[in-house]
Amino acid sequence: MNDRLCPLPSRALRLAALALGLAGLALLTAGCGDSANSGSGGSASVRLKWLHQSQHAGFYAAVDQGYYRDAGIDVTLRPGGPDFPAVQLVTSGSETYGVTGADQILLARQKGVPVVALAAIYRQTPFALMTRKQGGASSMQALSGKTVGVKFGGNEEITYRAMLKAAGLDKDDVEERPAKFDLGPFLDGDLDAFPGYEINEILSAREAGVPVNVIKPSDVGLELYGDTLFTTEKEIRENPERVRKFVAATIKGWTWAIKNSEQAGRLALKYDKNLKAPHETAMMKASIPSVKPDGAAVGSMSEAGWQRVQKVLVDQGALKGDKDLAGAFTTEFVGSEAQ
Repeated sequence: MNDRLCPLPSRALRLAALALGLAGLALLTAGCGDSANSGSGGSASVRLKWLHQSQHAGFYAAVDQGYYRDAGIDVTLRPGGPDFPAVQLVTSGSETYGVTGADQILLARQKGVPVVALAAIYRQTPFALMTRKQGGASSMQALSGKTVGVKFGGNEEITYRAMLKAAGLDKDDVEERPAKFDLGPFLDGDLDAFPGYEINEILSAREAGVPVNVIKPSDVGLELYGDTLFTTEKEIRENPERVRKFVAATIKGWTWAIKNSEQAGRLALKYDKNLKAPHETAMMKASIPSVKPDGAAVGSMSEAGWQRVQKVLVDQGALKGDKDLAGAFTTEFVGSEAQ
């Protein structure tokens, strides 16, 4: 496996893209060479959604178990995060594939960015709100009058507001305060509810000795896709066999990770030696209900599932009306879940 970071788009291109947004990036890079693909049909790169951690264990497993190699593809996995947005990097041609939130696929396509979802890795979003076990709210409705941390400006806020609406509440029913990644305000009791992920922040609170209640989107009837594997229309059109083999190897990696969660959880340490094995194995185990929440195949999707994501975005004003979902995702490579 090649661990080197390939060069990102030039600084001028990144600044122009920032000014113009995703649509501008699509225009700016339409004629650029595909650096991740040129001259090497058997190699591909993946920009993960976040920093290296067990959230991406199935990808690590596909490398570790040789599934990508057996498919004839030399795969490089690269960490994501605020400074490495997967949608922009895949669209620019710097990466072949990426992982992002399902909502980001629809928001990008609204701006004319030609990305296509290949598999819903987290078929149920792991986003949730947590409250203290002792004396804390155990439902969305019980948050009325409480102090709630909100990560403003991202998909977490969209999901949170959809949960409020589904519970019959609005922002005036709670006291909202800005929240970041620091759990301190929650652990210190300054916040009654904190937004995070079942696979990370909620684990961290428990590791800090604070028992918590977990309020999930599904508790208020919201069944939403989370981390989603995607590529560009160009990659599907020009390299359909590579897409097929890559997706199959990825799904095989996630299937192995689910069956071997202890071992899979430790794979992240090969990518970041500062990670702690107990937390990573706990993260992997906590991921399983989101990756495989029911009997459907790992990664599978349906139009009904994407319609649910679209409805939340429309209700929250992030999307301007219902759009044709035909080009936003394809089940050609993973199959369709039950409707």
